[in-house]
Amino acid sequence: MTEEPVELVTRVCAIDIGKAGLVACVRVPHATRPDRRVQEVREYATVTTALLALADWLRVERVELVAMEATSSYWKPVFYLLEAEGFTCWLLNARHVKNVPGRPKTDRLDAVWLAKVVERGMCRPSLVHPKPIRQLRDVTRYRRSLVREQTREKQRLEKTLEDAQIKLDSVISDLHGVSGRQMLQALIGGQRDPKVLAEMAHGSMRRKIPQLRDALTGHFDDHHAFICATMLRRIDALAADIAELDARIEELIANFAHAVEKLDEITGIGLRSAQELIAEIGVDMSVFPTAAHLVSWAKFSPIDAQSAGRKKGNSTGKGNPWLAGTVGEVVAGLARTNTFLGERYRRLARRRGKKRAIVAVGNSLLTSIWHLLANPEARYQDLGPGFYESRIDKHRRQRDLIRQLEHLTSHKVALQPQPDLPNAA
Repeated sequence: MTEEPVELVTRVCAIDIGKAGLVACVRVPHATRPDRRVQEVREYATVTTALLALADWLRVERVELVAMEATSSYWKPVFYLLEAEGFTCWLLNARHVKNVPGRPKTDRLDAVWLAKVVERGMCRPSLVHPKPIRQLRDVTRYRRSLVREQTREKQRLEKTLEDAQIKLDSVISDLHGVSGRQMLQALIGGQRDPKVLAEMAHGSMRRKIPQLRDALTGHFDDHHAFICATMLRRIDALAADIAELDARIEELIANFAHAVEKLDEITGIGLRSAQELIAEIGVDMSVFPTAAHLVSWAKFSPIDAQSAGRKKGNSTGKGNPWLAGTVGEVVAGLARTNTFLGERYRRLARRRGKKRAIVAVGNSLLTSIWHLLANPEARYQDLGPGFYESRIDKHRRQRDLIRQLEHLTSHKVALQPQPDLPNAA
């Protein structure tokens, strides 16, 4: 049996945040009775002058810790301003500090409840990266959003061409390459002769001129030209914005160049993926005591669910969608490589399905990333695609092959010893 102190934080402030206003509850020790607590609740607007007044009040009360829920993006200006004023701030997951059901729920009561939860040490703070990483993350996320928008615009263009019976994307792998773009510009400019358009092919694409003539035969008219021209302008504008963001990211990530180089050693992680990974998880791995903590925070490890002595299947939970998107793209690239992680993906995909394989390989990938960033001397070394084969038990492999053969043939398979063959003359 262990005894724990009831109050772990002596002077605490909890804030319930909204868009236009907030409610702050400060709990401090009683002036004359050590066994009692005194609380005061005040309301403030979320404009800068009001937040500075809040900081002055907290300074007078000698508050040691300020806690707030992660409510939409409204917490950010409050958190950053109080952090800049020198206060220790905690950002809390709303699910972890939810009020007890059946009690009245108001902003004032929520602030009081949050203060009581924090002062007793019944919650843990969420990760908030330092300012350089936050700035890098804002730019990388915006770049990814523009890339997605550019992809959608390209898909709209392809649908418009399909409407005009132009099957160019069925012949050309990159519709926006040199050949494809020149043909599109000619179509928009009024050239509709498929023979003339097909002759605009460059390089190896000229071998497909007969197919291009058929693909460019359709009913593309001025209506389609107007829509396609608008879409191309939008695609070009997005490309220019993405290029500017790339340049800005290069400036912001200059201080983390060494970390980018180390992540780039992992097969499947390119320059852009490394930038996004650093923007999401940072470079200071001391916030994650072990690699398992990073994997759990990223929601790439199954959640234990056990009841009545039986384990139940469970999902990994909802994590950072931006990090999950980057890791998923890296795993998709690894699946086509002749590497340890590529072979791991293929083995798991055959038995458990592609989604579980992505989670498992993402788990291994994040574990490697943690070790590379936590240890400056660490270097990535691929174990090779034959790692499992060299260590797998012979009888276990035999059993798995028999099971696969029985599944394919729907027949019972029994192995017989092979008789000794006579020596060849």
